[in-house]
Amino acid sequence: MPRPKLEVADIFRTHGPAYRRVNAGHLNLAQLRVMSAIEACRTEALGGHVAACTKCNHQHIAYNSCKNRHCPKCQAPAARDWMAARSEDLLPVEYFHVVFTLPAEIAQVALWNKRAIYGLLFKASAETIATIAADPKRLGARVGMTSVLHTWGSALTHHPHIHMIVPGGGLSSDGTEWIACKPGFFLHVRVLSRLFRRLFIEGLMALHRTGQLKFFADLAGLADASAFAEWVAPLRKVDWVVYAKPPFGGPEAVLAYLARYTHRVAISNHRLVSADAGTVAFRWKDYRIKQGDRMKVMRLPTGEFIRRFLMHVLPDRFHRIRHYGFLAGARRKDKVAKIRDLLCAIATAEPAPSIDNPAPPLTLREPCPDCGGPMRIIETFRRGQKPRTRAPPRKQAA
Repeated sequence: MPRPKLEVADIFRTHGPAYRRVNAGHLNLAQLRVMSAIEACRTEALGGHVAACTKCNHQHIAYNSCKNRHCPKCQAPAARDWMAARSEDLLPVEYFHVVFTLPAEIAQVALWNKRAIYGLLFKASAETIATIAADPKRLGARVGMTSVLHTWGSALTHHPHIHMIVPGGGLSSDGTEWIACKPGFFLHVRVLSRLFRRLFIEGLMALHRTGQLKFFADLAGLADASAFAEWVAPLRKVDWVVYAKPPFGGPEAVLAYLARYTHRVAISNHRLVSADAGTVAFRWKDYRIKQGDRMKVMRLPTGEFIRRFLMHVLPDRFHRIRHYGFLAGARRKDKVAKIRDLLCAIATAEPAPSIDNPAPPLTLREPCPDCGGPMRIIETFRRGQKPRTRAPPRKQAA
């Protein structure tokens, strides 16, 4: 994919300093670190290396990445590494995609209580799947899940939801049998929705009782227990959005899907259209349109664009990808191997590089742009340094 002409980093470098001055005292440390990391990503500020082709004379300078999980430029390599590590967990069964979404009222509270509410969202959604799947009237099996937290809608609004990928079956209670779900069907979403609603509200009330929730502005009154209970009451009666997508075409399709979702950030650079002194324009998908072209262009004041982007910065050390059931824990590999034996299946993925068979230490993934040969690092330089090697300018195509 060609490099986009406009990047979030360009907007931050141009308008970030002014935004920080105007909003001094209103940005937390995590948001400030994200802005600084994105601004410095792949610039001289982080140092870099000189790469040379082993077949031709091509050389080029590459600056280091910030590796921040919110940086749009750093997620493709991170996703590739993560998928290589998890590919050996794939099973030759149907996989299902289930989405759990919080109501807008709770999403508003989550903005001030990200760690508590997002953590509860993970816990309640996983417990919902595990409980219903273990019911002998449903599936009667112990399942495994991979959950990914997304906090945004296509327009950069706050829209917390969990994308959950679940193998279509699980282990029997004694662990001696693989119980497969019905072809093309996992669990009833209405049943999932009701249990998810109950578990989440119970957890939310517990968070309030233990003083783990904070309220501000027009919701400050919810700090009172009776006012909070009255506010929660209508949420017990509405349907909570839980839906399941059709099963994937196979394990390879699961890998391709996860590669797109696990390390996605609020907005990719390729969605940006333009940016000037006062406005940022980007493409977004209008899901209210059922048919026809959903893609539209939204224009926001530059400050509002930055605010919406930073709204999705997660708390430090908060894991946005989590595993449950037989896909979790130190014995995950043993459990997966046992399931494969039960299925009489052979692993479909190549094993990740091991200590006995390491990847070449200085060979880059990307081949030479001129001849396609392997590229090797011939020099590294630190922050603030300049390379001793002078890479020749790229040849222009005739």
